[in-house]
Formats: sequence, C-alpha cells, structure tokens
Amino acid sequence: MDTEGKASPTKAHSAAGARVLLTPMQAGEMALRNRMVMAPLTRCRAGAGLVPTDLVVEYYRQRAGAGLIISEATQVAQEGQGYPNTPGIYTAQQVVGWRRVTDAVHAQGGSMVLQLWHVGRISHPSFQPKGRAPVAPSAIRPAGQAATLEGMQDFVTPRALETDELPRIAKQYRQAAENALAAGFDGVELHAANGYLLDQFLRDGTNQRTDRYGGTIENRMRFPLEVLEAVLSVWPAGRVGVRLSPTGTMNDMRDSDPKATFGAMVKALNAYRLAYLHLVESMDGDVRHGASIIPAAYFRGLYEGLLMVNGGYDADSAEKALSAGHADMVSFGRLFIANPDLPERIARAAPLNALRPEFFYGGGSQGYTDYPSLDAAG
Repeated sequence: MDTEGKASPTKAHSAAGARVLLTPMQAGEMALRNRMVMAPLTRCRAGAGLVPTDLVVEYYRQRAGAGLIISEATQVAQEGQGYPNTPGIYTAQQVVGWRRVTDAVHAQGGSMVLQLWHVGRISHPSFQPKGRAPVAPSAIRPAGQAATLEGMQDFVTPRALETDELPRIAKQYRQAAENALAAGFDGVELHAANGYLLDQFLRDGTNQRTDRYGGTIENRMRFPLEVLEAVLSVWPAGRVGVRLSPTGTMNDMRDSDPKATFGAMVKALNAYRLAYLHLVESMDGDVRHGASIIPAAYFRGLYEGLLMVNGGYDADSAEKALSAGHADMVSFGRLFIANPDLPERIARAAPLNALRPEFFYGGGSQGYTDYPSLDAAG
C-alpha cells in the first residue's frame, strides 16, 4: 500500500525552478512528455471482481499530464491480494477494465505502465483461495495488522513456499505481463519494494531459506531476477521498470546489510538494460524504525541506466535532484492525488490543492476524482 510523501500540499513553485522537471525525455522505448511521474498509489476503489470502474478510468484520465503514470499496485493472482478492493490483472474482465483506463490516458496523450504486485506474507486468509495461509519465502509472521474487508486483523504466520512452487509464481507474473500487454499499457513495473513478496525474498530478515533461493545475497536475488526474466519474455526491456526500497521498513522489513544486498541487486539489473530503476528513498518513518540512510547517490554510482527517485519530493527538491544529476525522473505520490493537473500547476507557479488523507483508501469520488483542476477552479 503506497501513498508516499511528506511534501507540503499547498506550496507554490516558480516555473523557472521547474524547467528541467518539465522537459521531455526518452525512457527506454517510451517517449515521455516530462520527467514528472505519477507514483503507484493504492486507492482501494476497484469494483466487483476487482475490476477498474468508471471512477478509476476518470481518476487516471485526469492525471494523464504526467510524463508517465505508474498504476496502483495490481495483484498478479488472487493469492497476491493484501488489501480490500485493489485491482487485479488475472481475469478477462480485469483486462477489459484496465483497457478502458489505458484508452482514456492515451486519448489525453499520456503514457502508463502497470505495476505488477504480489504481497506475499502481507496478505490475510480472508483474501486467499479457500481461506489458506498467505505464502512467503519463509514462515515468519510480520508484526502488525492486515487491512481486511472486516477491518484490521492481526497478520498470520505465512506458509513458506516450496522450491518447486516458485515456477508457478513466476508463471503468474508472466501471465500478468501478457494481460498488461492486452490491456494496452505502455509497459510494466515490477514491484520489488515495500515489504511485498519479491522484497521478502531479497532481504535476510524475511528470507531464511536453506535452498538455492536463500542464504547468500546471490541466492536471495535469484527469484526476483527469475520473475523479471519471466516478464521480459513478454515485454522488451525498454518497457520494463523495477521498483526497490533498499532502506524501507514498511511491513516489518529489515536486512542485516542493505547496502550490500541492494548494491548487488542494482548492479545485477544493469545487465537487463531496463527502461528505468525506480528507487524509494528513506523516509522519516523508516529512520524512526531504525533504517540506515543510504543516499540515492550511492546507487546512482552503481546503476548504468535511467534512475527514478521517490521520497516526498516537491517540485523544488525534485528540480535540484535532476539538476545535480542524482536522478533522471522523479515520482510524486500525494501531490498527484490532490492535483490532477500537477505539471500544469508547476509550470504556471499555481497554488496546490490541500490533501484530504481521510479519503486515501477506499470510498467513492470524494478525495479521488473531485480535486479541482486549475481550469475548474477558475
């Protein structure tokens, strides 16, 4: 579940200070109108069958001025669901629903990729087929509670995946990638961040396996890279991104040496020549939970491709990151929630709408599609 950011919701920015941010760029095979990316944002508003509704179509259509929209995290199978009313990409009806979204975004001249998601242990039996336990690399119960249709409930101990089951999970990602292609997306992003399944394999705090998928860093990287290769059997590398959160503590995550773990992972990704690497930087909450701070510049020195950063940026701090060469693109979460025409507001140095956090997760149009654009506001 992602609604990042600590940026002030009402600060205005000078157009002169955002010139680089608003310039077009090429990300792999995708031509982007600017360097402002709409971050993946869980909003819990899918309809029956976890299909995007008319409201979801309108939400994304309004935000098509982003250089790139990354969809909300979208589960690749039923067992990958971890929150109420999050959309899927594993049924024909879901593909049709997402096609309506991409058609609307493309009609506005926008570009959009689908974020592929499996939450692993951060699920709950109420979401699982036949009420089974969630799956994970190891049977380690996370601290905290799951958000379910019946309210908050304690996490359960997950079932450790057998070695011979992992090809089945990789096949789910491959099928989801094929479905994303059929749904008209411009590409896909592999969600390997924020304490979900692929991140759980990467970190030694959640991966205590003794087979070839556990132990050494090389072994822990094996399954995420196998999933990436499954996705790349469908999509060209220039239309695929990967999201990582090296120091994130969300969903009770930890690693004994994140610089070594994620340094190795980032260097391994160089071989794939992806469209971009999407890096979630340390936030205040991560630091409060004991995370070590590893600056994006460290990974910039290891990664040979395009780097997208995320971490509570506003237009001014994003401009500084781009101008200093620390990143090529910046993704914005909360600012895009409250400002459907965020790039236009920054270009015109216009005030930004105030956030309404009470409507972040679930509900109807309030706090979703009713934030005014500049034109609507007069």
